[in-house]
Amino acid sequence: MKPKLLLFFLFLTINTYFLPTQSLVTSTTLQQFREAPKFYNSPECPNNNFKDDDSDNNHSNDVVCWNEAIHVGMTLDAAYIRGSMAAVVSIVQHASCSQNIFFHFVASASADASALRDTISASFPDLNFRIYPFRDSKVEGLISTSIRSALDCPLNYARSYLADLLPPCVRRVVYLDSDLVLVDDIAKLSGTPLPGDKVLAAPEYCNANFTSYFTPTFWSNPSLSLTFANRRACYFNTGVMVIDLDRWRGGDYTKQIEEWMELQKRMRIYELGSLPPFLLVFAGNIGAVDHRWNQHGLGGDNFRGLCRALHPGPVSLLHWSGKGKPWARLDAGRPCPLDALWAPYDLLKPPFSFDS
Repeated sequence: MKPKLLLFFLFLTINTYFLPTQSLVTSTTLQQFREAPKFYNSPECPNNNFKDDDSDNNHSNDVVCWNEAIHVGMTLDAAYIRGSMAAVVSIVQHASCSQNIFFHFVASASADASALRDTISASFPDLNFRIYPFRDSKVEGLISTSIRSALDCPLNYARSYLADLLPPCVRRVVYLDSDLVLVDDIAKLSGTPLPGDKVLAAPEYCNANFTSYFTPTFWSNPSLSLTFANRRACYFNTGVMVIDLDRWRGGDYTKQIEEWMELQKRMRIYELGSLPPFLLVFAGNIGAVDHRWNQHGLGGDNFRGLCRALHPGPVSLLHWSGKGKPWARLDAGRPCPLDALWAPYDLLKPPFSFDS
């Protein structure tokens, strides 16, 4: 038997029979990623001269509150961390001021925060980031079952609480799902104008069948259906949003979303998890973002997993919303054509890799 093969079987045996189950899960799920290339600011970027002297992730409070920082919010868990890592690579690779981006990762309070932090730090030694614990109990009593069990995870609702979780000095954040990659500079998205009293901006789709997002119970009740009176009935995907956190806090929009979730528990007015409450509160009253910033639906049909093509027009962000995820299809040997565009950002080490 070849020495490397013998070493692998010895390693596998030791891990299987002598390590605790939790240690095995942590090592196989969170410790198989390569270190990402390092990207630097272009000469015209504002300089971040703060020292990394804070014991929390080695990033100072001054960096978090720096006016020139570009803030990105994402959720983080073991099931989707491979997608999150690829998303981060794509963001810093295409950013002209990559060192000025600050990542705010929200993870379940029950998750191993140390393992998640170590994984991010190992692949991105110089990344500006923090991890914020999100207690599942915050929303467990508000969640109703949806058409897909993955949508019922409490962490899917964390985007509604960013204004509470992030420091008050963070006034604007770009929220991104974990199943996407950027092929353009995130500064362009972060700088989206929010005129008037607009709280968030996102690509919206006014030709969608808006009625399908709510049940007949909702539409047959005049006091409920009038919610959209004098508002454009336009769908938007909550996986890509620019949020003015100051306006969100001032309008107590988290409470408004929770009130719709409480009504849903009593009357069953929608079927699709965390999206409909956002539509009920914001649809028809958001800032405009070009469709190039959310080429969504690449995960395919929710029921049959069919491959999807790109929408017509230019592309700045590819989003594998839907049931199928590119890493799962690639691993299974049944990728969709567009999954090849995600693969270059994948940091997962190949099987049986002995790289340090």
